[in-house]
Amino acid sequence: MFDRLIATLDSIVARDPSPRSRWEVLTYPGLWAVGFHRVSHWLFESGLFFLARLVNHVARMLTAIDIHPGAKIGKHLFIDHGFTVIGETAEIGDNVTLYQCVTLGGTNPTNGIPGKRHPTLCDNVIIGSGAQILGPITLGPRARVGANSVVTKDVPEGATMVGIPARQMLVEADDYAREFMPYGTPCGDRFDPATQKLEILECQIAVLAKQVEALKAERDSAPVAIAPADPVTLPRKGKRA
Repeated sequence: MFDRLIATLDSIVARDPSPRSRWEVLTYPGLWAVGFHRVSHWLFESGLFFLARLVNHVARMLTAIDIHPGAKIGKHLFIDHGFTVIGETAEIGDNVTLYQCVTLGGTNPTNGIPGKRHPTLCDNVIIGSGAQILGPITLGPRARVGANSVVTKDVPEGATMVGIPARQMLVEADDYAREFMPYGTPCGDRFDPATQKLEILECQIAVLAKQVEALKAERDSAPVAIAPADPVTLPRKGKRA
């Protein structure tokens, strides 16, 4: 158990540039919220629903993070700052990062029968602050969701989603290959939600500019075919009177 705690602390230090030591991470509300959830989830699975809810409410009062006891959470979940809501049927893989004010919310089943109502997040998913992930959808491994985005459809592996409703944006291959991208999107060193749309447009323009340059280079390197000139016909001299 101690080794698992150390591994979790190290995983958070690797994803957050602010802590100077593991001791600081021990004060993070997200760490405590996940710890309380481990207890409440065990009670929930044992059929002790009232006690599970009681632990859940105590955790919410102390951390401002609401994780339903029925949610399934993998290893090394990092909830940065808090104010996050995770629904009952949500499933979270390993090494997932959620920034503040994220909601993994549910939708009402069309058949009226309770079932899978909340999203599934695969391994290494990053959700930006204020994002809303709604319904029984799946976010593939290493998917990223930008700040304040609303996702209501499945997200493929490695995709970056931004906007309302969220749409996939172009990302450079070297950005995709990175092990971890802070704040979910590679739109620049500064990523202020107030300038989010401008940042996204700048990214898209930069990618399109590179594609245009590549097309120009390909055109310039291609051999130019010279069409044969039409023969010149000289006018005949008329007869003198």
